[in-house]
Amino acid sequence: MSSAKPFLRWAGSKKKQIPRLSLFWSPTYSRYIEPFAGSCSLFFALSPDDAILGDKNAELIEMYSTVRDRSEEIYNRIVAIPRTRDMYYTLRAQSPATLTRVERAVRFIYLNRNCFNGIFRTNTHGAFNVPFASYRVGAFVTHDEFLRAAALLHRAKLCAGDFGSTLRHVRAGDFVYLDPPYAVESRRVFKEYGAHVFGSDDIDRLRRHLCAIHAKGAHFVVSYADCREARALANNWVSYRVRLRRHVAGFARGRRLAYELLITNTAQSCKITGAQ
Repeated sequence: MSSAKPFLRWAGSKKKQIPRLSLFWSPTYSRYIEPFAGSCSLFFALSPDDAILGDKNAELIEMYSTVRDRSEEIYNRIVAIPRTRDMYYTLRAQSPATLTRVERAVRFIYLNRNCFNGIFRTNTHGAFNVPFASYRVGAFVTHDEFLRAAALLHRAKLCAGDFGSTLRHVRAGDFVYLDPPYAVESRRVFKEYGAHVFGSDDIDRLRRHLCAIHAKGAHFVVSYADCREARALANNWVSYRVRLRRHVAGFARGRRLAYELLITNTAQSCKITGAQ
């Protein structure tokens, strides 16, 4: 099956880094595993035959499983909803617990496509609280694109939970892509999902998981902001320093060039454009 486009807007998405990240992938790998799934942009681009997609955001994982099972119905419902401020806040005010599984998926995608900057953020009560985006949200994917993405999800096992629970499934021959939220002690970094999702305390745990992945005979690539924590994480592995443009800031003047490390244990020589 051909590749698909991600149908979510997602803060921190690596959609523009796919040409670089794809160089690490080989069809000879037995499975694709991603424990910080987000918009799954690399998964959809690579269209692997077998995959495990995990994320701590249980609403996100439930949405993907519902899209996989009820794609036609969900698409038709989404495109029928007016993309207006009033409708956005009406749907945002709904309690997911009062909705059906399909209604929750429709609400999740609609809010994501029309919220400020594709951010997923909740308040202390767990309620989604991102404001409406008044401009530059972009058109929704086409019917064919949505169904193609849904078809690819049939190839994936979906896991809601901490990244460690997803990584326990790793075995020899797997390819693991890890793109955790940035936890940088020296500066404030935007956090998705609210507090206590991935922090500086988790970096050492991630380091141990990388060693375990390598010991099992699997391959990994980590994307992380170029910082002291990432350089420590990169010890004993191959790393590439690449430039990218941050898109989390809400205004053009806040979108700046930054550097990221790609950390890997893959043995092959990857020709990474712009690497330092």
